[in-house]
Amino acid sequence: MTALRLLTYNIRYGGTGREADLTATIRACEPDVVLLQEATQPSVVAALAEACGMAQWGTSRRQSLGFMSRTSVDHYAWHQPRYSRHAFLEVVPAGCAIRLFGVHLSAVHAAWTERRRVMEVRALLAGIPRQNPALHVLAGDFNTLAPGELLDIRLLPLRLRPFVWLSGGHIRWRTVQQVLDAGYVDAFRHVQPGQPGFTFPTWQPHLRLDYIFLPRAFAGQVTRCEVVRNEVAVRASDHLPLLCELHLG
Repeated sequence: MTALRLLTYNIRYGGTGREADLTATIRACEPDVVLLQEATQPSVVAALAEACGMAQWGTSRRQSLGFMSRTSVDHYAWHQPRYSRHAFLEVVPAGCAIRLFGVHLSAVHAAWTERRRVMEVRALLAGIPRQNPALHVLAGDFNTLAPGELLDIRLLPLRLRPFVWLSGGHIRWRTVQQVLDAGYVDAFRHVQPGQPGFTFPTWQPHLRLDYIFLPRAFAGQVTRCEVVRNEVAVRASDHLPLLCELHLG
């Protein structure tokens, strides 16, 4: 395999009742691997995998993260560090030298949840051997903003605005900065620096919560990274999927 098409997708509440739209969205992207968040219904993931021509899939009712792969994988496992709300999912596709880490960090925009996300990411990074220079990817719903991106409180649902107010109206967005400081590059920003890249919510996108990161040394291997937005994707979930193509050499 000389290229890998990776899709990260939060399918919302297990995806039940929206299988047709999810299938149409995923099939249009022609991914090799899909990393799923909120994939809590194994029957839904199994149906999506069959409809999308995926050879292997994995998920669990106890976990948010799941995956589908067009070809078999050599290894997959969930890892749940202390303090992490969701386990991280490691997937090693067969026939290519890359490891994929699915991510779903704690939700809600507030100072204390941002601190928790920082701890969750720190635990993930600590579990990746720093001495191993091999290509790997961190992808999923990080539930946070990148440095320099603004949160318009007026666009938040009324039930969520008090969390920001209780944080003093200001949140230090440190989670993504921690990933960047660890030597990773934001794949979307790398290839589309001038685009907003909003992924949430589908009906009025104004937040970029979904990301794909890889070590800076491999940034040149990102050939494409884009938010998938069309009429079907808007119906399928509250998150828009993020598609990335990587040249594997």
